[in-house]
Amino acid sequence: MYQRILVSVDGSPTSERGLDEAARLAQVCGSTLRLLHIVDPVPFTVGYETLGRSTGLDIASIEKAAQSMLDTEKARAIAAGATNVETVLVQRTTARISERIVEQAKAWNAELIVIGTHGRRGVGRVLLGSDAEQTVRISPVPVLLVRAPEGSASA
Repeated sequence: MYQRILVSVDGSPTSERGLDEAARLAQVCGSTLRLLHIVDPVPFTVGYETLGRSTGLDIASIEKAAQSMLDTEKARAIAAGATNVETVLVQRTTARISERIVEQAKAWNAELIVIGTHGRRGVGRVLLGSDAEQTVRISPVPVLLVRAPEGSASA
């Protein structure tokens, strides 16, 4: 069925639920999972240079923490039964997160993308947007959306 499954992860409970589903699917299909985390350094750096103070956060430390999270998620996928698991860390730059996910799926020839989603509706979705929804719209391959655990849709 699916031999190459790209999973967008961020360490949240919603993301972990998507990863668990992808790992089960990979176990059944004998698939390779590629865990993708997109680092968005902009919120941590914009404006600090002009203020002349340091927050202690730099790109290297952000990427180190992100890689640690990816390593943890890889171990989680293996514990859940996936046998072939890779990780990739990508900077967001100016593209939307959904665009970076689709770029990575195309470059790796993924056959399926798995994303955890909060399932926000109404004002929450309008204000926060939906990277998952945008990924579905622009992806050339199927996208499996995995809903947040019960009771966390507003988180």
